[in-house]
Amino acid sequence: MVKHRGFPSRMTGTDFQFTIRRAGKEGATKIIRRERFADRRKVDREADRQFMAALWDHFGEEPFERGNLDAGRLSWLFGREVKALDDPFDPQSYEAMLQIDRSVAEASFPEVFDPNAGMSPADWDDFDFDDEEDDDWEEDETGGDEPENRGRSA
Repeated sequence: MVKHRGFPSRMTGTDFQFTIRRAGKEGATKIIRRERFADRRKVDREADRQFMAALWDHFGEEPFERGNLDAGRLSWLFGREVKALDDPFDPQSYEAMLQIDRSVAEASFPEVFDPNAGMSPADWDDFDFDDEEDDDWEEDETGGDEPENRGRSA
């Protein structure tokens, strides 16, 4: 099983897994096409977006081997944004070849492909967290910043 070095292992601050550590004793988990319904939780949609961004940053339009990519997470994109290249395709193979369908992925996740839509983790080091516009933020004497605490003393 190919381990994609440098690929994020999970969505930061959550248990949404992007990769697996080792091959399963009984073989690879089957990749299936999972339907994404409009009523999915925001955090689920964000996990899809971040996984798609990681795939795009790591592989671009080049074909890639499934390797240690999580089958559950891939299944949310499979058959739409991520296509099988093998014919016949073995959904239970770590060696299965996949590729991002850019046009479909861009329609589903435009912010991943628009350089002006937001910052990628690679840009965080260049971001100025000491922006002067935030200098007018004041904490009240209680040290809290909740609306009910602002302007009141202890």
